[in-house]
Amino acid sequence: MKEIFEKDIRRIKVKDRDAFEIVKNFIINNYASPISINNIVDSLRKNGNKITKPTVIKYVHALLDAKIIYDCSRYDMKSKKSIKGEKKYYLADLSFYYVLNTDNQMNYGPCLENIVYIYARSHDYAVSIGRIGKLECDFILRDYDLNYSYVQVAYTILASKETEDREYKSLEQIKDNYPKYVATTDYLLQKRNGIKHINIIDFMKNCEKF
Repeated sequence: MKEIFEKDIRRIKVKDRDAFEIVKNFIINNYASPISINNIVDSLRKNGNKITKPTVIKYVHALLDAKIIYDCSRYDMKSKKSIKGEKKYYLADLSFYYVLNTDNQMNYGPCLENIVYIYARSHDYAVSIGRIGKLECDFILRDYDLNYSYVQVAYTILASKETEDREYKSLEQIKDNYPKYVATTDYLLQKRNGIKHINIIDFMKNCEKF
């Protein structure tokens, strides 16, 4: 894994290798979570790492350029504008995370979200994170013909009615007629208010599009 980073990052001039490793590990360890450049700077400074914002930006761009990570911006569905600041970062390969965290148990939620993001990108969708008031839709997808679809990702919604309601709630707030999906690993599927509940494993196995 070290050789992969060395090969992909070597064209970027990194003066402070330790600082770069800290930024890289922070991004990888917080994949699929909303973070901003300021969050990274503040968190590292609290741990005694005196790093500047321009340096963090440079190192994040290096990871993006090397296709180690992908960034996903947030989009406010009421104002129809992109939200500056916080983004989510997804990994090109989940092994980047697990090689740093060999003793950790798998966190299925972020892992599945990362898989769905990569799958959507592989089918040429433009991908954003949707905000509807105080609620969030995991993904807004847009194809080349400007058709939209909305996807909420959860490992399962069968654990409780509360879990089910939480995953459907944001999609139920979207009033247009584009397709809406709750993507899970459940095999017992349901119908609710026109929203499609899909088993994401079968969906990807059949190379279906949203």
